[in-house]
Amino acid sequence: MEFLRSLKKEDILDLFSHGFCFHCQTLLHSRITTLRKRKLDETCSSEEGFESSGDHVVEMPFNVSNSESLSKRNDKQWDSPNNCSQRRDSATSKDDEKRVFGCSSPGNLVGCKQSDFEILLNDGICEGSSFKNGLSDERKERIRYSLVCRKDFTFVERINRRHINVLQGLELHTEVFNELEQRKIVEWIYRLQWRGQQGKLKDRTYSEPRKWMRGKGRVTIQFGCCYNYAVNKSGNPPGIMRDEEVDPIPPVFKHIIKRMVRWNIVPSSCIPDSCIVNIYEEGDCIPPHIDHHDFVRPFYTVSFLSECKILFGSNLQVVSAGEFAGPTSISLPVGSVFVLNGNGADIAKHCIPSVSSKRISITFRKMQPSKLPYKFSPDPDLVGIKPLVFSSLNKSDKAQDEVRNLNIQQQHKADSVESESDIVWNTKKASQWKI
Repeated sequence: MEFLRSLKKEDILDLFSHGFCFHCQTLLHSRITTLRKRKLDETCSSEEGFESSGDHVVEMPFNVSNSESLSKRNDKQWDSPNNCSQRRDSATSKDDEKRVFGCSSPGNLVGCKQSDFEILLNDGICEGSSFKNGLSDERKERIRYSLVCRKDFTFVERINRRHINVLQGLELHTEVFNELEQRKIVEWIYRLQWRGQQGKLKDRTYSEPRKWMRGKGRVTIQFGCCYNYAVNKSGNPPGIMRDEEVDPIPPVFKHIIKRMVRWNIVPSSCIPDSCIVNIYEEGDCIPPHIDHHDFVRPFYTVSFLSECKILFGSNLQVVSAGEFAGPTSISLPVGSVFVLNGNGADIAKHCIPSVSSKRISITFRKMQPSKLPYKFSPDPDLVGIKPLVFSSLNKSDKAQDEVRNLNIQQQHKADSVESESDIVWNTKKASQWKI
């Protein structure tokens, strides 16, 4: 015990990140679960380590087998130099955290800005904020929606003697999910990964292939349908396997879909009914491909943990294992939604070279009606979602109005300062001529 007391937190986490025999793992799990429950009672936290998933409670063990511990992952995720933009403002003290955020445990706040809590939305992705800022739910959503930036792309290639913008139809929407929301979603995904490792998900939902070469072996979790990437042992071609069953879309992912529809990223006519989670370790990749037409266009990818580049082009080359070459690339920031449609989805191939750090993505897609699994039934939670409409003004008009109002206020301040300086100057001039 004296030896353990002498170790630093990082050393202890490393010690408990490695595999144990079944007996020791069960015993350790039981002891840590008991300890965590006691800590939860002491800190009034209702989130840490336990999460509701449908009609059952998902209990996360401290040790996730065959991978880093969840705590160590989160430390890396929010404190690494590669994610410096996700660090908490150092000016905010721990006392301020307790004062502002009530009894949330400090572990849940690392890497999150105070503003994330001030305008936290009550849409199911995170718990409601206790920060009393006087803003209505509509006002908070309006502020968050106004922060989202959309970017389109152009890259012209000569194909069949014609000049074509092969990136037509691609859109990047940034700032859709803030740091706190990203963290909560990632925690959910780790819980789902653990459930898959424990055999608590359906057989075809969770896949963790053996990593037999660089770039091969990323973890995938499929919901809504089972997609076959290549001709399998039974001779089934790539595409949706209609006779296979997977788990339905989890609640938190449905909240993500609802936000994307409400914020005019996903059209209400193409609401996704399936999704796939990709969990990349360092060195994992996705080779050049065009997504199967068993899925309707557009489809959408949300990025977490680390930024990465996605390559596009009508002719992408494989340089070596996990390394590819293409004429153009797009960076996918964390918390962003990338929309693939048009030429960008059907003419240009795309790929993700070996990632330099851990990454998670969720790709949402709608299945072709003729390719739906035989036992598929529409999710009532995803029916009838409507886009957000504040008024007749569109988003860009509102942004321009806000900028115009800000400029007017600044001009008024400048005029006021100028008037004061004129008064001082005239007073000085008058005093000079006094006898």
